[in-house]
Amino acid sequence: MAPGPAVPILARPDPALECSPMKLALLGTGLMGAPMTRRLCAAGLDVTVWNRTRAKAEALASAGARVADTPDAAVRTAELVITMLEHGDIVEELLFAHGLADALPRGALLVDMSSIRPAQARAHAAALAERGVAHLDAPVSGGTVGAEAGTLAIMAGGEAADFERARPAFAPLGRATHVGPHGAGQLAKLANQMIVGITIGAVAEALLLAERGGADPAKVREALRGGFADSRILEVHGQRMVERDFAKRAAITVQIKDLRNALTTGAELGFDAPITQLFEQLYRSAADHGWADADHAGLWLELARRNGMK
Repeated sequence: MAPGPAVPILARPDPALECSPMKLALLGTGLMGAPMTRRLCAAGLDVTVWNRTRAKAEALASAGARVADTPDAAVRTAELVITMLEHGDIVEELLFAHGLADALPRGALLVDMSSIRPAQARAHAAALAERGVAHLDAPVSGGTVGAEAGTLAIMAGGEAADFERARPAFAPLGRATHVGPHGAGQLAKLANQMIVGITIGAVAEALLLAERGGADPAKVREALRGGFADSRILEVHGQRMVERDFAKRAAITVQIKDLRNALTTGAELGFDAPITQLFEQLYRSAADHGWADADHAGLWLELARRNGMK
């Protein structure tokens, strides 16, 4: 019998030539940072975490994350560092007052996914560049639900080359868009939060009006879906209003912070934002009446109070 065709022998790949996973540090493992860490670990990235309250970071060890005692230790060998902190002043304090900026390896990329003022993001980028560290401001939208599902909208400002470097970290988290230079990501997030905060108010007021007039707000919400009034806010936050479910996902305090950042940025740009100003006052009133830690859909509670409704 004639011999068959020769079968090529495939050499094993040299382990030294195989790509190692990106070394990541994530600082801030709260409501958003924790599910983001789990998704990064599940994607096979090499993740070290730090959180001011260590127990929150330790809870992620079972997902495959290493837990560092200090922020400096977390970033020591990182190629890419993600910060997911409460606001810009905390980011600035961690980076510069506590010296983290000097601990970052030269050539590393810091991706600040916190929601801060655009001017702060530009200042941080400039100060880090002097230390040989690249920077992206890349805030997110989608809340804890999006963080858990990997469907966050990520708005990135900075150099295009750095955006490409960050793609392996962005991919498990959601859909990333490069929107412009340093600070542009934060501008996009402010636009997002203006639309979200104002639309929550419109949905709440409309459903309360319908209820006051004797209509079933649940049925009104159902009737509006599919028409021009439909939106993600009507779908998600409208359902929370119908069910009176105001457990915190994104707190009223956070919405106030974002609207104030929008107003501060508008003032810096000579831009008048009267609608945003009105809603900042409404959310602040909600906080003053005891709902600071409610979900931002809890603006419904303030509008109901003003109308003497339960």
